[in-house]
Amino acid sequence: MLKTPLGRFRAVALAEGLSVIALFFIAMPLKYAAGMPQAVKFTGWVHGLLFVLYLFALMEVAIAHRWSILRVLGAIFASLLPFGTFVFEARLRRETSEAAAEPAP
Repeated sequence: MLKTPLGRFRAVALAEGLSVIALFFIAMPLKYAAGMPQAVKFTGWVHGLLFVLYLFALMEVAIAHRWSILRVLGAIFASLLPFGTFVFEARLRRETSEAAAEPAP
């Protein structure tokens, strides 16, 4: 999975999606309900790092696969929503499997 730009992007997208879920649904409730601000500090730092990696991986795959600006903007938008990167990655997986299933001309 990590050998191609698309594979690296998909892996980072999943990790970034998990980090935003952990930040919103675990760390923030711990901070505000249990008075544990360290959870947000650590999870936020990890999420920030993964978000930067996501942008670099997006840039690499967009150049390698000649993605349109609309697709790149869609990937950026997906990274801003909880579960957005999961939906975007699932679409990429579906497109990749459909392209592999098509007979060669």
